[in-house]
Amino acid sequence: MDFVTEFERVLVNSFNAYIEEKGIRAISYRLKQHRFTSQFLDVLVDSLDPDLYMGIECKSISVDKGATALYFSQHFTVDKKGIHQIDRISDYLNRSGRRGFLAVELRLGAGHGREAHMVPWEDLEKSYNSESPKLTLQEIRNFPEIRRDGKDYIINPKEWGRKSRWEKDIKPKPAENSGETDD
Repeated sequence: MDFVTEFERVLVNSFNAYIEEKGIRAISYRLKQHRFTSQFLDVLVDSLDPDLYMGIECKSISVDKGATALYFSQHFTVDKKGIHQIDRISDYLNRSGRRGFLAVELRLGAGHGREAHMVPWEDLEKSYNSESPKLTLQEIRNFPEIRRDGKDYIINPKEWGRKSRWEKDIKPKPAENSGETDD
């Protein structure tokens, strides 16, 4: 079994454990890839809860073997019509109304485990459309981490909606004139 398939399997199991624990009417499942047909996404979550109605593309890169970025040309496919995988997935997400994410697993080598991050699809699209050829490790790590609990992941969809980790620490400034007076 390859690394991405294992990552997908653990992610689906973690989603379904979260769904069961919370008593939510939802289901997470992997889409099997067939040899001659393109698959839209690796993992789907079906739910009436808009926070959970999502599609996730999974990528896994070996930091321990020297990977420094996730390249749009190397790690994504182009179909026989010349349409890039990011464009195909974006179209599917727009048509289906699902929240989209790119889940990136960083394999850190023996004894160092793995870490994973959830990149909101809109942010991936912006980077892809900006003519940048890649997402660097630092850019990936700026997105919310999918924390681990043993071999499983801790599912927290509301946290993944944030654009980046540092936003949780910013407190809104109080209005200078809130209509109150000192008299």
